[in-house]
Amino acid sequence: MSQPQPARVAFDDVIIDVAGQRLWRGGARQPLEPKAFAVLVLLACSPGRVFGRDEILDAVWGHRHVTPGVLNRVVTLLRHALGEDAQAPRYLRTVHGVGYRFELPVVAETPPGASTEAPAPEAPAPDAAIAPAAHPLRRSSDAAPPPRKFPHAALWLLPLLAVLALAGWKLWPRHPATAAEAVPASEQRSIAVLPLVNASGDAAQQFFSDGISENLIDALSRFEGLKVIGRASSFRFRDGKDESKAIGARLGVAYLVSGSVQRAGDTVRIGVELVSTADGRTVWTEHYDRPYQDLFALQDDIARAIAAALQAKLLRTPGATKQDNRPPGGNMDAYNAYLQGLRNFYVGDYRKAIELQQKATQIEPDYAAAWAQLSTAWVLLGQYMGDDEKAQRAYAEARKATDVALRLAPDLGLAHGARGNLLLAADFDWRGSIDEFRRGAALAPENGQIRGGLSRALAASGHLHEAIEQRERFLSNEPLFAGNHFLYAYLLIASGRLDAAESSIRFGHELQPRPGVPFELMYVAILRGDANAAQDVAARQSPPWRELNLAVAAQIGPDRAAADAALATALKDEIWSKTTPYLIAQAYALRGDADKTVEWLERTWSRHDTNLHHLLYDPLILRFRNDPRLASFCAKVGLPPPTASEALSIDQIIAAANAGKR
Repeated sequence: MSQPQPARVAFDDVIIDVAGQRLWRGGARQPLEPKAFAVLVLLACSPGRVFGRDEILDAVWGHRHVTPGVLNRVVTLLRHALGEDAQAPRYLRTVHGVGYRFELPVVAETPPGASTEAPAPEAPAPDAAIAPAAHPLRRSSDAAPPPRKFPHAALWLLPLLAVLALAGWKLWPRHPATAAEAVPASEQRSIAVLPLVNASGDAAQQFFSDGISENLIDALSRFEGLKVIGRASSFRFRDGKDESKAIGARLGVAYLVSGSVQRAGDTVRIGVELVSTADGRTVWTEHYDRPYQDLFALQDDIARAIAAALQAKLLRTPGATKQDNRPPGGNMDAYNAYLQGLRNFYVGDYRKAIELQQKATQIEPDYAAAWAQLSTAWVLLGQYMGDDEKAQRAYAEARKATDVALRLAPDLGLAHGARGNLLLAADFDWRGSIDEFRRGAALAPENGQIRGGLSRALAASGHLHEAIEQRERFLSNEPLFAGNHFLYAYLLIASGRLDAAESSIRFGHELQPRPGVPFELMYVAILRGDANAAQDVAARQSPPWRELNLAVAAQIGPDRAAADAALATALKDEIWSKTTPYLIAQAYALRGDADKTVEWLERTWSRHDTNLHHLLYDPLILRFRNDPRLASFCAKVGLPPPTASEALSIDQIIAAANAGKR
């Protein structure tokens, strides 16, 4: 009978946390891909025993389509992680002609004098596309806003386009069995690319391994019939301990891609494997070891190999063209600057992102993708300026960058998405933004974030049904992106589906917890006519927003004197009129005061406040959809008439709910 594995193996300055699947050396965590860690545990938990090569391959990979070179690479990774000299190894020894043996100076579950706890892991790198700062939906952005004094906003808040970096590799000669033989065509073809482990030992190289992971996501998305999960959802499993079956269930996919990346001087080493989530078996695996300068030439082959294993074919969508985020001149310094710019963009450091994208365009002036990403970073920075003059200067820079991107690459979907964001945020050009997002989606149908932008633009023009359709398509590829669920909830609310909206809000909050209760639930309670629940949610918000939310919630309560007093108190603080006029317009809409509602909408317009985008799918404002004052205002700002909006008003939602109770 085999002996049970210890929870931990420790020797010298090394701790193998078997239960936690982590390796520590000298107090620092050593990143290892899952299969490499499995080999380490197999050998280290049976010190002194010689394992044959085939025995290791059977135990860890099930010997499925694995070339002998894969084990050689894993041993090299393990020796590097253990600080070994390959010419004179202390622990992992080669038994020539047979296999490997692990020798331990000490084997103990808890070594004498050692702490019973493994060293605390380093803080994970923040990722804005997964976890935007503080309140992700309080500005028009899927990316994290930089710190600001008043990050709160009103009910209907929109995201801006986040962009992905691309990179890739070509295959070494593989096992004679073809990849296409690996998976029956009848099996579901859905896949998630987990963030590849940065095995370089240098945390500053994280952007590089992330860029490779994103490239695989983008490249695989171009294959017909292959559902590919987006970055925000798949990157939630960075350094996670979840089993492949559990990850597959969370993401709704049949296969996972995982592995590691190591850049050493002029060489890039990548190990990738394709795993079935049904049973954890390795379907396909390969090792790439190539000159760094060959990076771009190797890009498509790795994606084709994975797709071949799933018997997928390249999309032949009419109007679509190949999208390329690499510098046309192949300059690696420009590409590195681009990837680093994306890394800073995702964590909300837009100024640094701008600096790095500018560097990329200076190195390669014809780098269209960098110009497009530069434009998007300028737009986001402009939105968070708080000063309209500064914002306009930022938008002017964004306009120049977008013009260059489209001149260089008129068929780049990313560039059309960037212009769509610019037209919506800076120009309030509702029709133009829809056209640009549609063009971007036609050119790059696999890009879910362009569809997210199209959903925003459609909703802003009152086209609620198609906005929901586009958001649901984005959700299918980003099921664990919290912002997606909040934005979807707003659309559901506008269609009167309050129970589904509440579920979406709570799931978004579960994915990205915030202090207290999600403030969006206050609006669900208001639309249900539940004054007590609305007050309860408002009272559990953080100051200074608690007071203003209480004033809004009070407007549906039975005590009119209290409602008047709460609003009067809130209006005494000029910060609200200067920073959140749209929220005050909503409060007056709840009071049934059309004059005051339009007056505060005018203030919103004068501040160039993008919360105005929500007007035509805001049930509170739409209670005046037949009022000529609101129609006149919509005409002034270029919006369709409110009567054309497909969204419901608060009165229609409450009436429908009451009818359903009878």
